[in-house]
Formats: sequence, C-alpha cells, structure tokens
Amino acid sequence: MFLPTKSNVNHHRSNKKIEFSFITFSLYAYMCPYSSLHSVAATMDAPSPLHIAMFPWFAMGHLTPYLQLSNKLAIRGHKISFFIPKNTLKKLQHLNLHPNLITFVPITVPHVNGLPHNAETTSDVPFSLFPLIATAMDQTEKQVEILLRELNPKIVFFDFQYWLPNLTKKLGIKSLQYLIWNPISSAYLGNIPRNSQGKDLTEFDLMKPPAGFPDSCIKFHSHELRFLASTRKLEFGSGVLLYDRADIGTRLSDAVAFKGCREIDGLYADYLETVFGKPVLLSGPLLPEPTKITLEEKWVSWLKGFKDGSVIFCTYGSEGPLEKNQFEELLLGLELTGFPFLAALKPPNGFESIEEALPEGFNERVKGKGIVYGSWIQQQVILEHPSVGCFITHCGAASITEGLINTCQLVLLPRIGSDHIINARMMSRNLKVGVEVEKGDEDGLFTKESVCKAVKIVMDEENEVGREVRTNHEKIRKFLLSSNLESSCVDSFCQKLYDFLFKLQ
Repeated sequence: MFLPTKSNVNHHRSNKKIEFSFITFSLYAYMCPYSSLHSVAATMDAPSPLHIAMFPWFAMGHLTPYLQLSNKLAIRGHKISFFIPKNTLKKLQHLNLHPNLITFVPITVPHVNGLPHNAETTSDVPFSLFPLIATAMDQTEKQVEILLRELNPKIVFFDFQYWLPNLTKKLGIKSLQYLIWNPISSAYLGNIPRNSQGKDLTEFDLMKPPAGFPDSCIKFHSHELRFLASTRKLEFGSGVLLYDRADIGTRLSDAVAFKGCREIDGLYADYLETVFGKPVLLSGPLLPEPTKITLEEKWVSWLKGFKDGSVIFCTYGSEGPLEKNQFEELLLGLELTGFPFLAALKPPNGFESIEEALPEGFNERVKGKGIVYGSWIQQQVILEHPSVGCFITHCGAASITEGLINTCQLVLLPRIGSDHIINARMMSRNLKVGVEVEKGDEDGLFTKESVCKAVKIVMDEENEVGREVRTNHEKIRKFLLSSNLESSCVDSFCQKLYDFLFKLQ
C-alpha cells in the first residue's frame, strides 16, 4: 500500500511516476480512523493563539473560503483580522461564526477607470473587467500598509496580492500565500515547477507534466490546452500577468498553503515543497459548517413532490455564464434525461433574463418537473435534500466539496478555468467519484446527448461505471465526514504554522 509521504515521493521519483490509488488508501484511512495518519494532532501541544490577518482576492469564491478557514482557526482561539471591501462586508457577516475573535477590517476600494462606480469584487462586473478589479486591489497597498502597522499581526494570509510579501517584510510581519485550490493545480500548471521550460509554454509543453510530477493521470483535451497556454499571456491588472500574480507571491512569501488534506493531496504538497524550497501546508478540506438556514418554502414544496434521489440539481457558478448554444444544450440535455430537474443558471452571454434565452417551447414541455432559476440559490441546503440524486457542477472547489459530502451523484461539467479542469480530471480519473460530460476535443462543446448520457450513467443502478462511481463516492463521503478528519487536519495546520513562524525568528 502506498502512503503519500515525502519519503515515498523521493523514493519513487527516482524510479517511475506513481499512480495514486486513492480508493485503496481512503478505505484504509476510513477503516483505521485512529491510525497514525489521524493521530498527529492528538500528540501535539495546542499552539499559542496567534493574530492572523486575512487578505483574500476580491472575489466571493475567495472571500468565502478564507472566512471558512478563519472560523476554524477562531475555534482554536486564534484572533483574525479579516480585510474585506467595505460594501461587501454585509454579504459575509452572517458567515462570521466567531465575531468575538474575527474582526472585519473594511477596505475602501478605489475607483479605476473602466469599472462601474461602487464595483468592489468580481461578482460586480463581467469577466472582461476582472483585471480592473485586480488593479483596484493593487491600489489599496498604502491603505493596507497603514492598517498592518496599526494591527501588527503575526502573519498575513494572501493570494493574488503579489506585492504583499515585500510589504510585510518591511513591517517585520510574516506572509503565507494561501491558495484556495488543491495543490495538484499548482503542481501541474504553475510556472515554478516548469522553470526549466521557460516562460513561453506551448500547448505541446502542457501536454506533459513538469519534471518530477508524481502522477500520470492528468490528460487534457486540445481546446483545454489552447486555453491553458493562452492564460499564461493574460494580463491581469496593473500590467502583471495572471500567472505572475501567483508565482511572484509564491517566491516571496515565507510559506505557501493549500486547501486539502494529506490523505488526498499530500503527494502534490510534498512535491511542491521540494520545488518551492519552503514550507507547504494543507489547511484541511474546508468542509462547510452545518447551516442554520432552512430551505425556502418554495423549494421544500417543489422538491417534496418527487421521490428520493430522483431530482437533478444543476448549477454553473456565479460568475461564468454560458454561451447561448451551450445554455440551450444543457437545458435540452436535462429535459432528455426524463428526470425532474432544478437548474440555477445565469442568463447566457448577450441576454438580460433567463426567460428570453430558453429554447422554444421549453417551459411548456417541462412544466411541473423542470425549473430554470436565474437568481442566487441555497446550494448547500438543496444538496442535502433527500429528493436530490444528481448534482451537475462546474467543478469549482467549494461546489466539489459540497457535492462530495452529500449523497447525490456527481456529473462534472467543468467551466473553462485551470482549477476547474484539473478538479474534473481529479474527480473523474484519479478518484473516480464522478462522471465528466463529454465535450468535443477541438471545440470544447458539449451536446444535449452528452449531458443526458453522463446523468444516466450515475443515476442507473445497473450501469457498471455508475456503480463504481457511487461506491467510490460513498467511501470518500464517509472518509471526509469521519469525526476526526477535519479537526486533525486543522490542528496539524496550526501546529505547522506555529513551528515555521517561530523557527523563522
């Protein structure tokens, strides 16, 4: 049996690349919850409380997991100063579970030409304007310096603020780059592991993993390789390339951390620690806290009309609308399955409302068993409803985690984004806990038939692939929800944080 430890990585690297058998390992971990893998934190003295500043990228998909981690650190007595755009503060206030220890520090986001007035986060603007949000964030540097001088935290967690480590060094404060994705994305796609290949990486270069990468399961389609190569040349605010934002921060920070746990991600974290030459920590899987919010009555009423495990729930993220043709194919695919469905989607590009974009006659044909909803929806609570049997996800990190800890089966329809694509491959090929919707290799388009096919596989109890996926999903669900897992991950994270902070002094 292979356990993902640094010594194993080093041993195997000299021989051959390793196929990481998660199912074998997770079964061992689940059956032996008090093994040495889970007992690390139990043998440690609790670290002394720290004062930590959190400064995430101005996107709800980053602000929210940073606050989730803050809650888990506050449980252990750590004091958190959470930097947040001032008008966005009220959107996250209800998620602050420890206001006695977590203090929101409002940031005034300066106006940048080209941005709508009062735009603060990526949820306020279309994707084309995201770089201007980054420029606005960069222009908070002087404001942040004043706040850090006043607050004097022990360490600052950041992600895309490439300039922050130089600022904290000047102030005598440590910096940790906390990236909300799993380490496999940075290990495969990051510039630092591919240093020897130079800056101008091509599609051909990205077909192969970087030197020493401990896995050979990641394969990309042609359209994905074109996208991944093009993003390396994407300017993302203040004249800085997107990849440089992450890589400069990695090089200058005192340590790097990722969302994840050793049992799944340790192999890639150990590889990156060797490549980066600095500590690489794992925060734990950031499981969502049990919600105190009840499901809206309109959804309760609708869902209870269907038998357990029969409803498809489909979301496609809050910031990436589909093109009109793919919007139609997705809805027609849901209709083709014959299952009841609830699809929470933004209007496609070029349309103001869901209604005007629906396929002709669609509402009449699916009346009573299909809903397309264009506003924010209670994803976590809906996934917990017994009627929901299938979750079609865009493969964002938070959505994947919410899907894994519920009993609904996963259909993977990754949005074109580096971590979304990697997440989809990890779930479908490495862990085998979901089925990916087939897309054209060159054009990247899916069809109503491919959507229907993926859903039918996971929903059909007689399908061999579906049975394997359901079995694996249940194993990982039990593993992630086992009583000791997340607490030991966070305890270990805190201890390693404490160790590296005081070792640096």
